[in-house]
Amino acid sequence: MKKHVIINSIVVTMNGARDILPDGYVAMEDDRIRHVGTMEDYRSRDWTGYTVIDGRRGILMPGMVNLHAHLGMVAFRGLGDDCKDRLRVFLLPMEQQAMSGDMVYHSTRYGAAELLLSGVTTVLDMYYFTEQAARAMEDSGIRGFAGQTLMDAPTCDFANPADAMAYGRDLMDRWNRPGRRVQVYLAPHATNTCSAEVLRQAHAIDQNAATPFSLHTAEMDYEMTYFRETYGQTPVEYLDALGVLDRRTILAHAIRVSEADLDRMAAAGASVAHCIASNTKAAKGVAPVMAMLERGIHVGFGTDGPASGNTLDLLTQMRFCANFQKNESHDRSAMPAAAIVEMATVGAARALGLENVIGSLEPGKKADCVLLETDSFNMYPVYDPYSTLVYSAQAGNVRHMFVDGQWLVRERQMTGAGAGELRANLREVVQGSAFSTMHPLT
Repeated sequence: MKKHVIINSIVVTMNGARDILPDGYVAMEDDRIRHVGTMEDYRSRDWTGYTVIDGRRGILMPGMVNLHAHLGMVAFRGLGDDCKDRLRVFLLPMEQQAMSGDMVYHSTRYGAAELLLSGVTTVLDMYYFTEQAARAMEDSGIRGFAGQTLMDAPTCDFANPADAMAYGRDLMDRWNRPGRRVQVYLAPHATNTCSAEVLRQAHAIDQNAATPFSLHTAEMDYEMTYFRETYGQTPVEYLDALGVLDRRTILAHAIRVSEADLDRMAAAGASVAHCIASNTKAAKGVAPVMAMLERGIHVGFGTDGPASGNTLDLLTQMRFCANFQKNESHDRSAMPAAAIVEMATVGAARALGLENVIGSLEPGKKADCVLLETDSFNMYPVYDPYSTLVYSAQAGNVRHMFVDGQWLVRERQMTGAGAGELRANLREVVQGSAFSTMHPLT
């Protein structure tokens, strides 16, 4: 039995009462949290058999949740960043020419390590060659969902959505089982790139498997124009009319949504993956997050792919969200830091239907936790740990990180395969592909 206890920490529990323990500890046994309490309580117990970790007054919080990512796209990072039509000039052609199962595996391993090192313990991913992606996620130790992307147009792994769906469904039957840390699901690409039948079938399969159902929604100008001119509807209205908008639905982006759309999303119980860094970098706009939260819509953060937002660091998303929502509302008090941290943890867990499993530090929940050190210049002083996490913290402040009770980041380093090994493996695959013509400097 693995037993660890992190002591002498500022514990941000994110429990129902939102308790903060200024001088606290968290004890883990195997894959579960067993005790959360004050240091006075810690000193009253027998800790024989436990590995004791001194938090050194760091901030101990639940593992963060990334609700929208494409980890297989690491090789695209920094490619055509300022190109006006980057999707059609670089991304789609390079996917068709160069993407392979090996590249997806090594990109996903690399991306998962980046997530873990920045405090993300759970990710909702969607890309191609899904068995390789799921295996890479499992090998990394991260928790999450690997989505098989479905599109009406030919993709780098399947010529049509029927074959992709059949493959994904078979993989779900072979792969998914209770207690497995990584699950597989079907992920239609977007409202305007999949037929109504593909959306209905994928939703039914995901619903039967009790997995999320997620797709890009209300993100693009041409998407909005298409639905208005073709159906006289918004994308959200369209999904609702198809019967695929419900409590399992996670809408990625949801930038261009009306008041009526928001009411419809709230009534259906749908959730949103807010990808502020990639949205603003692409000049797509700012989603009305405050209006979503006012209606009780569950909102979490997504990094999008490393080709879109460049970093997979969720702390960046948190700060961007706070800043842009304040700026949009012309209200410095809008989107308080505590609400931002909730979106990154228990709010995102609710979107995944995992609020009883992850998202807070409570006895019985999975031992997914992150310790951020407060020794660095940018982390001192700490008056309000929520504020420190949102406005001061950086990925490099993550000192220790556990998933399922497994110590995956120790003193800022991966305990398994290191960055050098992961990068060398990925570089070898990239250099043997069409990406080699792009002449990266490293």
